[in-house]
Amino acid sequence: MNRPAPLTDRAALLRNRRRAAHAPVSFLHEIAADELKDRLGMVNKGFNKPVIVSGQGDFWHNVIPNAPVIADDDTLMLEAGAHDLVIHAMALHWANDPVGQLIQSRHALRPDGLFLGVLFGGQTLAELRASIAQAEADVVGGLSPRVAPMAEIRDLGGLLQRAGFALPVADSVAIRASYETLSDLIRDLRGMGETNALNGRLKRPTRRRVFERAAEIYADAYAEEGGRLAATFELIFLLGWAPDPEQPQPLRPGSAQTRLAEALNVKENPLKD
Repeated sequence: MNRPAPLTDRAALLRNRRRAAHAPVSFLHEIAADELKDRLGMVNKGFNKPVIVSGQGDFWHNVIPNAPVIADDDTLMLEAGAHDLVIHAMALHWANDPVGQLIQSRHALRPDGLFLGVLFGGQTLAELRASIAQAEADVVGGLSPRVAPMAEIRDLGGLLQRAGFALPVADSVAIRASYETLSDLIRDLRGMGETNALNGRLKRPTRRRVFERAAEIYADAYAEEGGRLAATFELIFLLGWAPDPEQPQPLRPGSAQTRLAEALNVKENPLKD
């Protein structure tokens, strides 16, 4: 049986990242790094063997002291049980096998080691996606793959559980940016290395009229006061622990020794039959 083609064209993704390195746009990585540091600061635990997985190693190299940066290849260069902290930074949304990436990260952790991840979520570039989809429908009568499908926060907690992490947590931060023109937004996406690297993308140049029509739709639907174009980026943060017998465990159903009403100090009103 033929295996389906991977979602991401890794050669195109790496080419986009190399091009972005000449004039990088890193404000979203800066926000992501600050948020990750805040979350680390709330963990009452020290880490001596951290590692970072990222496709933007130049930025992440000095974010966490003494943390080497490895590429987000399909097979991660991680040694089993070698780390007490694995950070997967701004790359999981391009993974052909995100659960596999999470499993590899968990295997690299020591018992009670921490995984922290950050990736783009499903609300990212909602305005751009809607505008280009409508423009393609208007101009060429169909749609082509342009933006990588991004997971919703409600699904990502389940992925952590599937990967075997204990005490999984997922939360998100919405970031609103604004641009003078659609071309300015696309220029920033190039500088982030986040332009189209899907295997199913068009292999020929897009007709100019598609972008002209997209710019019209974007301006009509998403212009802010003053005429600047709104753009949404959603960062989803994932946290999970490598299982360890010393971690808090859920109680067995029916084993509670105290009634909920007593714990809350409220009067219990039995329901009538």
